Amino acid sequence: MRRTWLQISACVLALAACQVSSSGNESQNAATADPNNVAQPSGAAVPVSLSRLDCGALHVNEMDKDFAGGAGVYPPGPHDLTDSCYLIRHGDQMMIWDAGFPEFLVGHPMRDPDQTATLDRSLADELKAGGVDPAKVSFVGISHYHGDHTGQAHFFPNATLLIGAQDLAALKAKSDNQFMQMSQKQLAHWLTDGGKIEAVTGDKDVFGDGSLIMLDLPGHTPGHHSLLVKLKSGDVLLTGDLYHGTEARQKRGVPPFNTDKAQTLKSMDKFEALARQTGAKVVIQHERADIPLLPAFPKAAE
Repeated sequence: MRRTWLQISACVLALAACQVSSSGNESQNAATADPNNVAQPSGAAVPVSLSRLDCGALHVNEMDKDFAGGAGVYPPGPHDLTDSCYLIRHGDQMMIWDAGFPEFLVGHPMRDPDQTATLDRSLADELKAGGVDPAKVSFVGISHYHGDHTGQAHFFPNATLLIGAQDLAALKAKSDNQFMQMSQKQLAHWLTDGGKIEAVTGDKDVFGDGSLIMLDLPGHTPGHHSLLVKLKSGDVLLTGDLYHGTEARQKRGVPPFNTDKAQTLKSMDKFEALARQTGAKVVIQHERADIPLLPAFPKAAE
């Protein structure tokens, strides 16, 4: 039986279109944690840094058709997406944000008539080359359950997995869908094998000092989160898959495979209000033009 990467990557990037109903989409829309009102610990602030990691790429022949339902959000023709992951250091603790495409793509690009997915090297190899031992990572934060964000999480077995509660519920449910099963396999260490896991409800202040906040922004999936990182040099907002490209942010484009369009638009409003409030640098995780906005690992923004 032949399985094309269009079938895999479309549902890796759009798993909700295949199997998640909107019955669980009445997600708690907890108020965004105000980054200016979070209690700060006494003593010197813990140093925080942020690096970008390369977790793959996807060439899409018809971006507007696949990611906007032909609504004219993107120009006609092909579009190249990146698949970014991030390393956040908080003192002597480390967190990985999103885990990219699965490592079986290294040296084996997957092509079909509509899309091509590639990965140059594994996330573990990238980290080790920069002097980071994956076994010492404290947290893996997952923006949502799609396989291009969970693919290499298994490289961090000692980490606590942080994921939206409704996304976790979907992962724990029995599913006959091969794409949900793929994400379940990628996260099996936490789902079935005893790894430490936290179901995140609402916003999550990861380190308790306001420096790193998972933002409850459902709609792409029921438990989707973005991430606010507070650096000395200025705040940074990582979108998760709230947007897939600059055009989607400019035009409020909602992919047809999102679980809930109304929730997505409400989440966009919440995100943009926070971006204005904090003056944060917005980094769209799949936008190639945003790659230069953050230093590539092992360099880091502080």
